[in-house]
Amino acid sequence: MDRLETNEQFLTLAQGQIFIKQWKFKPSTHVDRAPIILFHESLGSVDLWRDFPEQLARVTQRNVIAYDRLGFGKSSARYKALNFNFVTQEATEVLPALLQLLGLNEFIVMGHSVGGGMATICAALYPIQCKALITEAAQSMVEELTLDGIRRAKVAFADEKFLNRLAKYHGDKTQWVLDAWTKTWLSPEFVTWDLEAYLTQVHCPLLAIHGEIDEYASLAQPKRLVALVQGETDLCLIEQCGHFPQQEKPEQVLSRIQKFLEKIG
Repeated sequence: MDRLETNEQFLTLAQGQIFIKQWKFKPSTHVDRAPIILFHESLGSVDLWRDFPEQLARVTQRNVIAYDRLGFGKSSARYKALNFNFVTQEATEVLPALLQLLGLNEFIVMGHSVGGGMATICAALYPIQCKALITEAAQSMVEELTLDGIRRAKVAFADEKFLNRLAKYHGDKTQWVLDAWTKTWLSPEFVTWDLEAYLTQVHCPLLAIHGEIDEYASLAQPKRLVALVQGETDLCLIEQCGHFPQQEKPEQVLSRIQKFLEKIG
């Protein structure tokens, strides 16, 4: 009988410790499938994925790995402002250490929002090991729609009740997490951020999931992904869905991912 087990551990880097959680699918018959590594969004964490990783493991019959980036959730705190190269650094500095710790040779990457950008760079830099790329509400360039949404959110978080909700997941790191998002994206120096050079290096299959009424990223974002990625692409636009498809339309998201990954080893 198939079963699911969870495991928690820490990855130690020079900058601090990273919290990792795995959902290990244990099939009744041995099947060796590439695991899925999740990259969270700008205010996210392992716990903010809620039950999505567990459901993803069950429908795909694959191990799922999620972790809190440095400064987020249960990982070590950060005190300096976020480097404008932070999206690339996740792929060049954290992923190699994660793969070594877990002994992974092949994997699938999936990222939500800015995590989709991180997953994209991972796919570009690991063309042999990365078997597929899944993005959800991802950004690969700065849009005014994104900046307007961040400005509105910044005003909303001035209300302590919203900050306290976020603090349930980030504790005393909450203000840093919020500043890392708003100050980085709203900085004039960040406006030229663009992942085109990496997108054209992605040769694995891509599934780009996007809500049609996403308040932080227009439909130009997923259309750009499928236009520039060199591998087979699949664009999934979800009606009446905003920036969090895995929460707003979980059954549709899971079904589409399951279908997409059927042909992936």
